[in-house]
Amino acid sequence: GWFLVRITLPRTIMSRQLHARRVEGFDKNIWVEFTQLISDYKVVNLGQGFPDFGPPSFMQEAYCNAICGGASMHQYTRAFGYPRLVKIIAKFFGRIMGREIDPMEEVLITVGAYHALFCTFQALVDEGDEVIIVEPFFDCYEPMVMMAGGTPVYIPLKPKEVTGSALSSADWLLCPEEVASKFNPRTKAIVINTPNNPLGKVFQRDELQMIADLCIKHDVLCISDEVYEWLTYDGEHHIKIASLPGMWERTVTIGSAGKSFCATGWKVGWAMCSGHILKHLKTFHQNSVYHCPTAPQEAVAVGFQREYDVFGTEESYFRQLPAQLHAKRLKLAKSLRSVGLQPILPQGGYFMTTDISSLKVELNDPDTKDEPYDYRFVKWLIKEKGLAAIPVSGFYSPEHRADFQNYIRFCFVKVILLMDIQNESEQYRENYTCAFPHGLPDQDPPKHIARTALFLTKVA
Repeated sequence: GWFLVRITLPRTIMSRQLHARRVEGFDKNIWVEFTQLISDYKVVNLGQGFPDFGPPSFMQEAYCNAICGGASMHQYTRAFGYPRLVKIIAKFFGRIMGREIDPMEEVLITVGAYHALFCTFQALVDEGDEVIIVEPFFDCYEPMVMMAGGTPVYIPLKPKEVTGSALSSADWLLCPEEVASKFNPRTKAIVINTPNNPLGKVFQRDELQMIADLCIKHDVLCISDEVYEWLTYDGEHHIKIASLPGMWERTVTIGSAGKSFCATGWKVGWAMCSGHILKHLKTFHQNSVYHCPTAPQEAVAVGFQREYDVFGTEESYFRQLPAQLHAKRLKLAKSLRSVGLQPILPQGGYFMTTDISSLKVELNDPDTKDEPYDYRFVKWLIKEKGLAAIPVSGFYSPEHRADFQNYIRFCFVKVILLMDIQNESEQYRENYTCAFPHGLPDQDPPKHIARTALFLTKVA
């Protein structure tokens, strides 16, 4: 009869260097590390920046209709953006900015805002270019600049002296003289994020005008990350720097449907700018992903059309969402103050930063002894208290990281904050049932909410 013989051949390993030099030093990532830790310990996740509830019903319905909308919804679409989507984005933001925006030449749809940023840096930053980054910054800016061959130059927002316990992200300011000192003939661009992640600062018109004046004076581009533009509180108003005189021609505005409609998993973002800039982003886009999935673009187009029709009214989701999050924001701040922490009330965005320097906690984990204090504290919080946050020093450059290691970031876009975090676990389960009508998540919320309550009542 027949029989099989297994032969083991010697394994050969290539002796040449496999990786490109441009990826060196970027293998570690705060999100990869803490996402894994959160998963391992199955904790209450107030760390990562995504809602634990779905997009509004009209968006879900639009997505379902798109999927059932015929063969074209399952095939390739226009490489630079589904025509219906780029047209409504141009129309929507054109009305806000008071200018005509060419949907085919001045709007590029990307795989989330992250991809829009990557296309922007790769297309516009060259070897030897300097890029000014305002700190704290979303952590991808730094490696994206460096992988494009550029050199990051950092300018931190600094807290001014305030009296009383009501700290606000408005208290964190740029020094105009310090900003001006960073511009030189090698400066190619400045990156701003408003509302800011993680701080929640909403840049005011005079602050944006100061940056705009420097960009115009030095012939520098502005990359404006505005993914949280609809999430402002207490009467704050988001201003697009591209709307200031002389800035449309030199600003790339980054946007996100995921953040706008609480649908981060759909990964629909965009870059919007003058056609003479966008053509270079298109070149990189077509040679990387080429095009983006069709069905979610159709759903987002429906959402924007609805918002265009009801904009400024109580029916607008862009008005309803911040009103809902405002209550969660205040509830989280109250809980943090109750244990002696000093939350920084954000003017916008998903996040609240808090000063942890007043807490005296024994951090004895030998595996973390060489890490910044906020990293060690968050890991202790996850392992011992069942609550996830994110260390804020990860949003700073190496040169400034040590100055900001007494802060951690919480995300308040969570169902858990629909209630008093110290209430009975059954109420939490009821809230979760409302948010997840087709079944609860795999984790057991009551167990974790109890551990979180223990932190909030006993850690101080």
